[in-house]
Amino acid sequence: MKKRYWIPALVFALVAVAFFAIAPGYLERSMNQVDGKPLPEVSEEAKALHATLEIVDLHSDTLLWKRSMVEPASRGHVDLPRLKAGNVALQVFSSVTKTPTGQNYDSNSADGDNITPLVIAQLQPIKTWGSLLERTKWHWNKLVEAETDSAGRFYLVDSPAGLDDLLAMREGGNTDQIGGLFSIEGLHNLEGKLANLDVLYDYDVRMAGLTHFFDNELGGSMHGEKKGGLTPFGQQVVERMEEKGMIVDIAHLSHKGVADVLAMARRPVVSSHGGVQATCKVNRNLTDEEIRGVAKTGGIIGVGYWEGAVCSTDPKAVAAAMKHIRDLVGIEHVALGSDFDGAVTTRFDTAQLVQVTQALMDAGFTEDEIRAAMGGNAIRVIREGMKPLAQVTKPATSN
Repeated sequence: MKKRYWIPALVFALVAVAFFAIAPGYLERSMNQVDGKPLPEVSEEAKALHATLEIVDLHSDTLLWKRSMVEPASRGHVDLPRLKAGNVALQVFSSVTKTPTGQNYDSNSADGDNITPLVIAQLQPIKTWGSLLERTKWHWNKLVEAETDSAGRFYLVDSPAGLDDLLAMREGGNTDQIGGLFSIEGLHNLEGKLANLDVLYDYDVRMAGLTHFFDNELGGSMHGEKKGGLTPFGQQVVERMEEKGMIVDIAHLSHKGVADVLAMARRPVVSSHGGVQATCKVNRNLTDEEIRGVAKTGGIIGVGYWEGAVCSTDPKAVAAAMKHIRDLVGIEHVALGSDFDGAVTTRFDTAQLVQVTQALMDAGFTEDEIRAAMGGNAIRVIREGMKPLAQVTKPATSN
């Protein structure tokens, strides 16, 4: 009689172990892909220039997945060895805490969540199963673990001084040093409480998008149901972010929300990952008016590498979007925003970023323009954006 019970129990246990061991990796392989289409040949000139760049990528979702950031991975787009191979100086790592069921670019309800099953399947701590804020804390723990396990090759950047230290080491020839900046994709993880912004800051968050794929307490998403502007709570959050030295990211925000942010911004605003309507007419991409608005704040626009951003995976399409921004408002507002590991298919991973350098050369960008677009502009904005507002506000003069 006992045998009748323990055999099914054993089978169930073995199936559960196999599921938890295999499912997360299988899911990532199916969602974060390199399409395998032919890539252009890279010239020796492009390789030589690329090796001298200080490269910054404004957005990846690597923290979402259950794998080491330090060891080479057989799936996804980003890990420390590939960042090294791509000569990346600073990678912005985003905390994704919730995505809607049936996710699409047009209209999504805030009901339902794709991330909760992933959190459970990856056997994350139980406190992360029901709390979006705890999920971000868990992602921060993964960054800290990577810093510890990297033997000095990777560390978190949370201040202008830390950024300058990183760049000084790299300029001294130690290009093994790679920095990570912690960001948020949608501040629904505030759980409706302004005080939680201070909690996020204490967990080294220095950049944050206000919405993701659904409307939340801060305002409308480009992919939400109502697509409204900033709420009073959203306005409070933007003001507080600027005061603390947390960079405001408008990626995924509704057009009304973008207009509201640009109207009230006192600091440079970032669009961390996406494209432009002029070269890829997808609703999540920026209009020319919005590009001009970002530029007016002194901000930057990170161009992605997937279909929804540039209507192709060809590096030439990335360069075309960057060229449009340059021609419209100036090279100082162009940046990289890959969305690597963000459930996207690309032509190349982060180890192959020289493809972007080659595409920019082929599009007629000068060496100085390439240096600016590949990282120089992002370094400027991030350095200044991490300073509390009181440190950058000029004192009033008296007559």
